[in-house]
Amino acid sequence: MKWLEYPYQYEGLDKTLERIQKKKTELDKLRPIPSYALQSIKESMTLEWTYNSNSIEGNTLTLQETKMVIEEGFTIKGKSLREHFEAVNHQDAILYVESLITENYVLTEKDILKVHELVLHKIEKEFAGRFRTSGVRISGANFVPPNALKVDEYITELIDWVNDSELDLIIKSAIFHHRFVWIHPFFDGNGRTVRLVFNLLLMQAGFPPAIILKNDRKKYYEALNQANNGDYSKLVLLVIQALERSVDIYLSSLNNTYDDYKPISNIVEEEKIPYGQEYLSLLARQGKIDAFKEGRNWLTTKEAVWDYIEKRDRKRKLD
Repeated sequence: MKWLEYPYQYEGLDKTLERIQKKKTELDKLRPIPSYALQSIKESMTLEWTYNSNSIEGNTLTLQETKMVIEEGFTIKGKSLREHFEAVNHQDAILYVESLITENYVLTEKDILKVHELVLHKIEKEFAGRFRTSGVRISGANFVPPNALKVDEYITELIDWVNDSELDLIIKSAIFHHRFVWIHPFFDGNGRTVRLVFNLLLMQAGFPPAIILKNDRKKYYEALNQANNGDYSKLVLLVIQALERSVDIYLSSLNNTYDDYKPISNIVEEEKIPYGQEYLSLLARQGKIDAFKEGRNWLTTKEAVWDYIEKRDRKRKLD
């Protein structure tokens, strides 16, 4: 399993993991979350998850159209029947993933196949819930997936590893994500399926889902291609940023602190920060400050920025 030797470290990784774990501890202290609050957050997050995951694969429904299809059963003029089914199917698959979450859950091949079956329900009945039986090529990728005869063996190997490995869960979920995409076990629906299943691993441990945003599509594919070349660091960073964004949304919603997060440009202007917007945005992308992405903008808090500056100043004095 040469892929287990691929490097995944990047500058600041340990501090970022520590920060996320601290936030998860804060979130755990708020449990049990009142049902009315939980329902509101979950509805918003699952809608985002469905919209972004489908959009990455080329679905043209907007976020609002996705909401109308899922919640109201509307038909959107000018959109294909397949796009409507993709929205409904993904939402059904999320519900199935949530139903699997138990304290001692272990991932199984049966569950992966069921998730895939739900993703392709009423779209590609012939292939739904079945591993591919011939070779495939992926447009824009820098690799060729393995022979179809190897799929079952590789998936079994991956499942055994993810259930037994004591590697940090977040790192493990990112590695699982790449390895699944590399195996490419299905003719279609691999991306949506893996973004559901790797989140099953995170959610089973009490995290909210890590949602890869449509706006990060290019960065996402570049990270996967870098992993194909033997380096997991960009993918690990992307997964961590997506996960921290979700944790921040949960905490800010429950603590009514969402308003503390502002676009970096606003904070630079209001706080007279000694660094420019581009530099702070770079720190956010690198996971060095507490920040999350909304659309194309990075949001952070003035406390997070000043905390970084103070720590940097202390380090310089020690050096």
